[in-house]
Amino acid sequence: MTNPAKKTILDGLTRLLEKSSATRRTVVAAVQIAIFLASGIGAFLLRFDFRIPPGEWTHLVLALVVWVLVKAGAFRYSHLERGWWQFVSISDVTRIFQVSFAASLVATVVIRLIAGWSFPRSVFILDFNLTFMASVWIRVLVRVNAESLAQSRPSGESRRTLIYGAGTAGVKLLREMMADPKLPYEVAGFIDDNPGKRGIEIFGVPVMGAGENLRKVVRENRIEEILIAIPSADGPQMMRILDHCQKAHVPCKTIPGLSEIIQANGLARQIRNVEVEDLLERTPVHLKEFQHYANLQDKVVMVTGAGGSIGSELCRQIAHAEPCALVAYEISESALFKLENEMRAQFPNLVFYAEIGNIQNAQRLSDVMRARRPSVLYHAAAYKHLPIMEVHPFEAVENNVFGTVTTVLCAAECGLTDFVFISTDKAVHPTSVMGATKRVAELAIDSFRDTRIKCVSVRFGNVLGSTGSVVPLFREQIARGGPVQVTHPEMERYFMTIPEAVQLVLQASSMGKGGEVFVLDMGLPVKILDLAKKLILLSGFRPGEDIRIEFIGIRPGEKLREEVQHVKESVLPTHHEKIKILRGSPTPPEQMRRLLAELKLACETRDIALLMYCFQEIIPEFKSGHHMLQRALEEIGPELQ
Repeated sequence: MTNPAKKTILDGLTRLLEKSSATRRTVVAAVQIAIFLASGIGAFLLRFDFRIPPGEWTHLVLALVVWVLVKAGAFRYSHLERGWWQFVSISDVTRIFQVSFAASLVATVVIRLIAGWSFPRSVFILDFNLTFMASVWIRVLVRVNAESLAQSRPSGESRRTLIYGAGTAGVKLLREMMADPKLPYEVAGFIDDNPGKRGIEIFGVPVMGAGENLRKVVRENRIEEILIAIPSADGPQMMRILDHCQKAHVPCKTIPGLSEIIQANGLARQIRNVEVEDLLERTPVHLKEFQHYANLQDKVVMVTGAGGSIGSELCRQIAHAEPCALVAYEISESALFKLENEMRAQFPNLVFYAEIGNIQNAQRLSDVMRARRPSVLYHAAAYKHLPIMEVHPFEAVENNVFGTVTTVLCAAECGLTDFVFISTDKAVHPTSVMGATKRVAELAIDSFRDTRIKCVSVRFGNVLGSTGSVVPLFREQIARGGPVQVTHPEMERYFMTIPEAVQLVLQASSMGKGGEVFVLDMGLPVKILDLAKKLILLSGFRPGEDIRIEFIGIRPGEKLREEVQHVKESVLPTHHEKIKILRGSPTPPEQMRRLLAELKLACETRDIALLMYCFQEIIPEFKSGHHMLQRALEEIGPELQ
């Protein structure tokens, strides 16, 4: 048979195997029976030098009947006819060997019982070898042909691509692309920084060089896109790779990390753009879900500020814990409506209550708590935009301090057992109104440690991608063509991802005994200037050339560097190395009530000087900005005249 004829047969068989499940099984069964027949006849021909004696024809017919029946039954029982030959692997070859050997053994016993010892023994061995090799080779040929068909698609339908990373993930990605003709990628080669891999070929695809050679490789091979296949890459490594891609003037995408891979099928289908989370200067912390899920299962859980970035993610994560019910409390009608639609679509079996209301409204809070009867409450509702709170300090205190106090008092009165307050690193040695309100709220909650409700606080840094985060602001500025506005070249912040923040909050409710402040080890702080440069690179531009960076000065209330621990707070160990518990001296309840009464009077009279005095009395380390002192002097001045 000529090569074109063989290729035509293979092409036809490959396309038949891509049909429906029933058609595929029929084709596989027919081809496999043909292999059994051909192997049996071939075994006799080899045994008798291609001249079967007349006396052996009876043995041949008997053997063919037994072999076909036994082997067909064995292959069907082992589900070998259900596999996709286009994806045959070593494990499939092992199964074929085991099933073929077992079937040949059973067939040998049956034939011996019928034909006796006159049957030629070597035929059994020859038949087994031919059956095994033919069954494997037909699958291998179909796979090779399927991959060649995928690679032969018109060039206009695919982009010439390089895979950055010739490790396990890169090889797996290549195999999926070779096997799936619908993917719009034509892999021209690999790029890998390991010098030992340079010059080798993987499935016929060469490793063309290291990242430093990327620009030359892209130019010489007309590359249109880079796929980064290094799921374990940390922030600095991703930054170097991204820099190589930017210098080569070619867009890049990446595949997800292990935590994302195990939630979906295949790498090629999960190719996505490189995100700023991929460039964190540390590996994101992953906590054990079962520890905090067990604390929430079969309970009614309530979340305030449920429509915000943290609140909505809290709702999603809590829903996975299979609570008895989830109560979402939110003041924004639009945000609550959006969250309710999402939760009902993603968690149809969840009992979900969308409750609109203000945390400063004690009556509304009590009505909701008594009607829904939650036992655990996560308090995420807050004003958090620092510059706006500097202009509206009284509103910040009323919401962040007294809204929190109202919520925890209602929770205690309504019989809740756990209260988790979401704070910020800006509460440590605060210089802003927002930071001060969060610190006062921490101290107020801490004074409840001896009551029936267990109160803990969770303190973390900036959350990437959350509402009010610098990342969305930078993206908007880049989309407008710049400039990207950075307050100061030395400005630093701790960053964490939204999943990390939510995991910490959930973990705190299961670990806390009451009165603690939980802090996540966020590694080293990140310079805002470096973050801006990374985002510009991710957008396909060159920092300082395509997109200008402009320094606008430190805003009122801001610090160059944030802290996560107060000097008077002691560190307690936990069973998780990335979580710290901070504990300070609690303010006596009577003293806290007096201080809060003075603070409330300052808000009622709109007395900025009294407000600053109250902050200083409650938080001795508080340092008010010059703008607040100036405002206080302006209000006091007319009274002194």
